Amino acid sequence: MSKFASGQTLIQAFEAWSPKSLAIGDDRNKIGLQLGTLNKPVKKVMVTLDVLENVVDEAIAQGVDLIIAHHPMMFHPVKRIDTDTARGRMIEKCLRQGIAVYAAHTNLDVAVGGVNDRLAEVLGVEDTEIFIPTQERKLVKFAVYVPESHAEAVRQALGDVGAGHIGRYSHCSFNSRGTGMFLPGEGTNPHIGTKGKWERVEEVKIETILPEELTNQAIAAMKRVHPYEEVAYDLYALQNEGDFAGVGRIGELSEPMPLHQFATHVKTRLQVRGVRFVGQADAIVKKVAVLGGDGNKFMSTAKRKGADVYVTGDVYFHTAHEAWMDGLNVVDPGHYAEKVMKEEVSRRLNAFVAAQGYDTEVFVSKTNTDPFHFV
Repeated sequence: MSKFASGQTLIQAFEAWSPKSLAIGDDRNKIGLQLGTLNKPVKKVMVTLDVLENVVDEAIAQGVDLIIAHHPMMFHPVKRIDTDTARGRMIEKCLRQGIAVYAAHTNLDVAVGGVNDRLAEVLGVEDTEIFIPTQERKLVKFAVYVPESHAEAVRQALGDVGAGHIGRYSHCSFNSRGTGMFLPGEGTNPHIGTKGKWERVEEVKIETILPEELTNQAIAAMKRVHPYEEVAYDLYALQNEGDFAGVGRIGELSEPMPLHQFATHVKTRLQVRGVRFVGQADAIVKKVAVLGGDGNKFMSTAKRKGADVYVTGDVYFHTAHEAWMDGLNVVDPGHYAEKVMKEEVSRRLNAFVAAQGYDTEVFVSKTNTDPFHFV
């Protein structure tokens, strides 16, 4: 018999990686479930950059139950649903077919492994740092006591939801052994021991750290694999400096290259139909700042941080003039370059459903939602 993950289960797994708390400013009101329900089994998930009518038609043809998008379907408040319009028809089609629509916007831009990390990786930008910090993530110490037989499963579960991530290392923990003692009372059903008799068990104390916003996910993940009816665990607020989250990445190419060659490199690697660039074609570039989407307001930051070239989309004419006069090289591959998120979201969700033994299928939309043509 097939076993399908619920929409809630899939989104909880997704948000363990790209939590809503990472979203920037008012964008927090525009993300999450936008249409339909997550309280249902999901046979098929389609990942897309945008939700347009042709994307919805593709989802219907493929029997999709859930669409996960980067750009919100309803970015601005919807005051009326007129089914004579493309937007109205799109909403009607989703509701009639029972297709839920979920959006992860700036939280996916910020997330480690999200849009900007993928752009940097695809372009070969190495040793990256956050380009624009947006928040410091408060840290929590998580300690849990578990019998040795289940310690590895608990460590793995905690690491998989983001606990123990320190710099470029993941699944970090400290482990100490000791003896756990307990007396099962009436009405209990102990995994180890007998009601009314003292029990001593060789246990491992697993200590790790995690961002505060992942606390609930970590507790839930730990309890799913912990054998005890009642689990003993501790949470401590820390004064350690937390991780910084932010948009964009800045790093270096392994080998410098002329700007015109780098522009071609961007076009080829991002598989876009054209790029624009600002600067002298023979200028040598090595340090690269990358920011998916519209990064116009951060031109001066790229210059201040010593970037030889700034890769971002939707560059305005007068902003390009300012960059040119300031001696900052710019490559604009367009907003559609953010499509790199589709494969990564699909990969992570497929890994989750496979690990959990679900038969849910996750795939990327094949519909091209780039509104521009080149001649």
